[in-house]
Amino acid sequence: MKFILSFKYFREIYYAIGFLLAVLLVGTIGYMYLEDYGWMDAFYMTVITVSTVGFGEVRPLHPEGKVFTSFLIITTFGTFAYVVSSITRYLISGDYRIYLRNFQTMSQLDKLSGHVIICGYGRNGRQAVKTLRAHNERFVVVESNKDIIQKLSLESEDITVLEGNATDDEIICQAGIERAKALITTLPKDADNLFVVLTARDLNKNLNIISRASDDRSERKLRIAGANNVILPDKVGGSHMASLVTTPDLMDFLDHISIMGADESTLVEIQFKYLPSDFEHKSILELETRYKTGARIIGFKTPDNQIIVNPSPDTELVPKSKLFVLGNTQQIVRLKEALHIDD
Repeated sequence: MKFILSFKYFREIYYAIGFLLAVLLVGTIGYMYLEDYGWMDAFYMTVITVSTVGFGEVRPLHPEGKVFTSFLIITTFGTFAYVVSSITRYLISGDYRIYLRNFQTMSQLDKLSGHVIICGYGRNGRQAVKTLRAHNERFVVVESNKDIIQKLSLESEDITVLEGNATDDEIICQAGIERAKALITTLPKDADNLFVVLTARDLNKNLNIISRASDDRSERKLRIAGANNVILPDKVGGSHMASLVTTPDLMDFLDHISIMGADESTLVEIQFKYLPSDFEHKSILELETRYKTGARIIGFKTPDNQIIVNPSPDTELVPKSKLFVLGNTQQIVRLKEALHIDD
């Protein structure tokens, strides 16, 4: 894999150097055979001939040697200039930085698991990155636009970016799809998102897949393909703006309920696995009685994904269930400390 990346990014330089080495080899062998030179003299004659520096011959050439020299000059004219210009263009263009970044990315991805894959770094992708970073989640961004990649590499050195098209199976595999816990695809075309969802679900049956959609008609297709959730940004944005007209105070209150970061959250999700083992089949009331943090349990998700708003204090805590807890920042921190939850 690392060899493939190297050849891809150094292809032009490899071709230039390979051509130069071939010329030097042919020239050296030619002079050794035609002029009976030692290998050092033959190599030297080849170098001064190809580079056209104008030094004199090691010794006067025979007619065959002169013909060979003429042929060598004609066929290799500009070889050095081509090699130098290729290397210079590669350095000036900044392509080497992209290669080094991808090389580091592949090394990191080989060791990464339980991470999130974000396909596309547009408006929605950037917002996803912002939220995941705030929650200290590990993630990798898959992006094909070189301008965006270069800009991102200059702005954020700590973001792992893999260059490539997310619809390419090989790229998705390089991103560690089989070891990832979630995938967010925010590509502008619904057809591309559908293809990514199909591929991801086939490679990882337990993956949590969230897809963006532009058209209402695409939502059903994306869910059939394997998406756990489908988000229509325009629909969500329009609904939010309308709510600011019809229920402005309620929306203002909801905007103050923050889930944006580990140190700022006021609404959190607590999985059953984080609860003490002796709380299995006990009630929410017993949990709140033991941990008097001030935070309140406002929601409960059953193992079969049923959501219960404002659950009864008698609700039984069972494996694979989840709690949704609301409180101020200090109360949430105290709750996490009591349950030994690390963000």
